[in-house]
Amino acid sequence: MKLFDYPLSGNGYKVRLLLAHLNKEYEYISLDILKGETRTPTFLDKNPNGRIPLLQLDDGSYLPESNAILYYLAQDSRYWPSSAIEQAQVLQWLFFEQYSHEPNIATARFWVSIKKIENTPFNAEMLSQKQIQGRAALEVMERHLQNRSFFVGDQYSIADIGLYAYTHVASEGGFDLSPYRAIGKWLDRVQAQSGHVTMKD
Repeated sequence: MKLFDYPLSGNGYKVRLLLAHLNKEYEYISLDILKGETRTPTFLDKNPNGRIPLLQLDDGSYLPESNAILYYLAQDSRYWPSSAIEQAQVLQWLFFEQYSHEPNIATARFWVSIKKIENTPFNAEMLSQKQIQGRAALEVMERHLQNRSFFVGDQYSIADIGLYAYTHVASEGGFDLSPYRAIGKWLDRVQAQSGHVTMKD
């Protein structure tokens, strides 16, 4: 397999983390999104949406979208539950991650720490709105984790991997995680999992 990715991407990190847990070999192809390397005709032939991560499978086909890749890779593994209700709950949290969490927490991080947008009144207001909505997503996670070790069935799964990727670097977007004690303990549990790798590995 080949993984087309941007090293600082949380979406790409999700896939790298699961591949590490599964001990799967793959070729890593780094692309710089800030230089438009995912918008070239060559890359757009692989993924017309022009985004990473993109996984090229052994048969030569291409699978985009980080959470779809997680779903594909996790089949028949301990990271994908066996019961239909828990499978649906995993998908519930992956949908939450892409709709309520990633658009706010990841975007704030991108603006602050990667793109380093100019501190204008307009940009400051846009960032403030993202941070308000991001904290709302963190509150949902905090409440859910009050009496749970992991997000679904008390078992580490791709729901945790999907949410961990951008949560553990939320401070890079101006989020203070110290008030979220349940999230903090969950982050520790994720990092303690066998085969864990960091975003920089």
